[in-house]
Amino acid sequence: MIRSEILKNIAPIIRDHLVVCNIGIPSQELHAIDDQPTNFYMLGTMGLASSIGLGLALSQPKTVIAIDGDGSVLTNLGTLPTIANNPADNYILMIIDNGSYGSTGDQPTYAGKKTKLERVAEACGCDNVIVCRAEDTGPALEEAIAAKRMAVMVVKCESGNAKNPVITMDPVVIRDRFMKAVQA
Repeated sequence: MIRSEILKNIAPIIRDHLVVCNIGIPSQELHAIDDQPTNFYMLGTMGLASSIGLGLALSQPKTVIAIDGDGSVLTNLGTLPTIANNPADNYILMIIDNGSYGSTGDQPTYAGKKTKLERVAEACGCDNVIVCRAEDTGPALEEAIAAKRMAVMVVKCESGNAKNPVITMDPVVIRDRFMKAVQA
């Protein structure tokens, strides 16, 4: 299973929550699958979906799901100790670990080699780390949401991208409609 198939499976689950989606192709895939005002698409800030998601969760009570990639988390490893030391029980970081930088040509990441992001998260102090296979993502995510406990999910999947057009929506429009969804 590749990332876009995971996103198709979880789209009905995340629809009623605030979602911050990783830069590039993951945002394009989610936008094509199920565009929602509650989705904040990252268009130019690699490595920051997890940090923005945490800040959002700390600032309001709605459930926030940050969908990030292994490559992006590796570019901002400081996010994992920050998450561990600033718990928000309305926050789920879902790292889709395909072992590659999917948006730039599927070059391998260190998570695709020896580095295990679940162990890094645990070493940083994250108390609720969930590892699952791609096909188990939906039930694992539903369980994490129902638990109302901060979680870091590491979803193992195959490398690959769906063909989708770039998001043509103006970034200001994305921001404004997302802010309205947060305030609703």
